[in-house]
Amino acid sequence: MKIDFKKEKLKKQLESDRDMTKKYGSEGARKIQIRLRQLRDADCLADLIGSPGDWHELAGGRKGQIAAKLHGAFRLIFEPADPVPRKTDGGIDWSRVESVQILEIVDYH
Repeated sequence: MKIDFKKEKLKKQLESDRDMTKKYGSEGARKIQIRLRQLRDADCLADLIGSPGDWHELAGGRKGQIAAKLHGAFRLIFEPADPVPRKTDGGIDWSRVESVQILEIVDYH
């Protein structure tokens, strides 16, 4: 799967092991690397259903975004690249998502 980043600063941070560890700690950096590798290795988002990371769509003000568990309450937040493929019920068609944009890493709980 193709991965883009909403902000250049986040891209640089997540592409540097040193910067990632400084910001998120060694366990956080390790989990981020795993989740990014899972995304890159997947042909489509549906490939990640049931795999480690508790991949799930968000609701409310974050509708259209997807989260993957990192460590503690931290989540990797991303969205499908435009145009977002939709199912007839309006949900995201994970089987047709082949490109995502990383938005942030956050504890939104």
